[in-house]
Amino acid sequence: MRPFITAIGLLLAWEILARASGVPPYILPPPSRVLLVLVERWDLLAEQAAWTAAEMALGLVLGLVLGSLLAIAFVASAVWRRWALPLVIVSQAIPVIAIAPLLVLWLGYGMASKVAMAALVIFFPVVSTLYDGLRRTDRGWLDLGRTMDASPAALLLQIRLPAALPAFASGARIAAAIAPIGAVIGEWVGASAGLGYLMTLSLARGQTTLAFAALVVLCLLGLALYHATDRLARALVPWQPQGE
Repeated sequence: MRPFITAIGLLLAWEILARASGVPPYILPPPSRVLLVLVERWDLLAEQAAWTAAEMALGLVLGLVLGSLLAIAFVASAVWRRWALPLVIVSQAIPVIAIAPLLVLWLGYGMASKVAMAALVIFFPVVSTLYDGLRRTDRGWLDLGRTMDASPAALLLQIRLPAALPAFASGARIAAAIAPIGAVIGEWVGASAGLGYLMTLSLARGQTTLAFAALVVLCLLGLALYHATDRLARALVPWQPQGE
């Protein structure tokens, strides 16, 4: 109940501030107006939310798959690691928002560019956490596997990967939390649908309350994606103790 009570308190403070300060609603609408727009325009918000949710989910899956494969390749091949790992690290020095226009140019204004942007944002945390988990496998387990004549592939699949699953679960949670960033940035740069597109269009028309309503729906989507990923991650590593 603590997060719920905190959220109610913040909303009440926002409502009081918006009404007491006399700020025009087109600059800072009170939560009561945002809630009214959520109810009145729910059909539009749900239609645009479906696009953004699909972009987030597809980008998350694509980022997890590509990041996992690359992390495994780094552990399996020292040559590949020496050549590709520096490139992956350098790629993170490029601001994501600077890449978004190029992806829209290459992949178009449809869903593909938004999925690619979400996957690009997710990619590095997954590679980093899984690779770190793979290379920190307990040395005693590996020595035991070699003593039993396990092949390098068997060591990777039957010892390293299970041992690295807790690290991968942490990376998946981070990826789920930042997946909305990539999708919305892509929609801001160029799109014909989605919550980010609706927010840009609403602000351009002076419909600030509708933009806030879209932001609320986006937050709910992000929370739903994170909690779904967290549940899957807990199921993936049932032996790992969970904190309170």
